[in-house]
Amino acid sequence: MTEKLLQYLWNHKIFKHFDFRDVEKNPVEIIDFGKWNTDSGPDFLAAKIKVGDVTLAGHIELHIKSSDWIFHHHSQDPNYQNIILHAVYEHDMDIDELKNKNIPTLELKHYIDQNMLWKYEKLLNGNQFIGCEDIFDPKYIPAGFHKENILKKLNEKSNELEKSLKKFKNNFEAVLFHSLAYSFGLKINAEIFRQIAESIDFSIILKVRQNRTQLEALLFGIAGWLENPEDEAMQIWKREFDFLKAKFNIPNVQIHPKFLRLRPHNFPTVRLAQIADLYHQHQNLFSKVIHAKSAEELFVVFKEIKASEYWNNHFNFGKISNVNQPKVLSKDFIELIILNTILPLKYIYHQHHHEEIAEELILF
Repeated sequence: MTEKLLQYLWNHKIFKHFDFRDVEKNPVEIIDFGKWNTDSGPDFLAAKIKVGDVTLAGHIELHIKSSDWIFHHHSQDPNYQNIILHAVYEHDMDIDELKNKNIPTLELKHYIDQNMLWKYEKLLNGNQFIGCEDIFDPKYIPAGFHKENILKKLNEKSNELEKSLKKFKNNFEAVLFHSLAYSFGLKINAEIFRQIAESIDFSIILKVRQNRTQLEALLFGIAGWLENPEDEAMQIWKREFDFLKAKFNIPNVQIHPKFLRLRPHNFPTVRLAQIADLYHQHQNLFSKVIHAKSAEELFVVFKEIKASEYWNNHFNFGKISNVNQPKVLSKDFIELIILNTILPLKYIYHQHHHEEIAEELILF
């Protein structure tokens, strides 16, 4: 949930029902939701509500949490003196100033369809081939729409890949590695993962991929996570990284991935470990994906991929999790990888070899 999304839901009145009650269980009727204010000041202006028998006119302020009122320093701001309602996604504390003025607080999370929030988060973080591909019912999609848009998307992505191929001298295997890293990073870490991948000469990946620990160490070290080992596993990764740095004269560069707004299973630690396992398990990965004749064949390539055993009970370094299970790739994630990375690369590879396979890819 973001404040912008909450404002959007309020502005368009997207709630399961409108039998609102404030945090004191008093009924609150929204007569006028107000005008969305995109400038400074309260979020919605000239609103009107009814609490009990009292009708109030004024402004409405929205926050993710009630405590944001304090963190945003609204108390002494004259722009917020005519607030008639504090609408929040989650009520985490009482605001004495508002209570003393009898300004109701409305907690909205129980009025919002959580399935819709899941779809929003998937659109935001999924980095899908077609952003809303799995949200709309196929029966409402016009005939020809699917084919036309897939071809359009393939052409768009092929243009991006052409730039990478030019940059890396038509090294398709290296570009596959960079593109996979981008997809594994999802929206939050996509560019950062690509930078990590591109910072390592692909010839080094080819030389160390038989040793998964070394490949992990290489990725973790470039990510800047091995400076201060917190446990034995980290000490091993650091030792291997220091050895590889010296052996291959790897520049002293650190590219730090982000953890903010990510679910633990999407943490960059887990995703980089899975990339390492992918290249460790499939020594001829490029050949397998290029010559695959169906989505099922591609799925087989990815379905056994998982982070190394350390990550069974870790999401971050040195912090043991209560969850103890292998960190495998979900079916949805594999489908994203196939759509975002594999199919566009197959498309452009066969274009370079003067082979037309667009129709074949549409059937994947």
